[in-house]
Amino acid sequence: MTLPSTYADRNCSLARALEVVGERWTLLIVRDAFFGVRRFGDFATQLKIPRAVLTNRLKLLVREGVLTREEGATVEYRLTPKGVELWPVVRTLMSWGDTHYSPGGARRAVRHDGDGGLLDPAGRCERCGELVPVTETRVEPGPGFDPADQGDDPVSDAINTPRRLLEPIG
Repeated sequence: MTLPSTYADRNCSLARALEVVGERWTLLIVRDAFFGVRRFGDFATQLKIPRAVLTNRLKLLVREGVLTREEGATVEYRLTPKGVELWPVVRTLMSWGDTHYSPGGARRAVRHDGDGGLLDPAGRCERCGELVPVTETRVEPGPGFDPADQGDDPVSDAINTPRRLLEPIG
């Protein structure tokens, strides 16, 4: 049996959530928004995503209330509280990928900014035992980070230096 192309009329929370964030480019955009990427050109540079695809995904995320589109000197996209709620999903998928697909270890270490303790897959600090909120979470290059994989641009440089999540790049 062929699956329907849309689940919007289904009464399944997972299926409906996947309609919003189930496409890989979409989750990568959300991940980079946590890393501080806010401008269209920076998303395009970092992800090497086709501009038409990026435009469509950003429109979807704004329409669904995951991102806001703010116009000023430049247009910026920022995670909304609804978007920030996706951090446990992104963090868990990163951890799962590190475990199963990163033989050199985690590409990015996720730490409690307050005491430097590593976070477990559930977001709990190994040092203090606290469940660490997004605003107190720091990402930095991990043991599996390979500088050769890094882009040669200011966005990649910023993402690959220790920084708190949600701090804007640029």
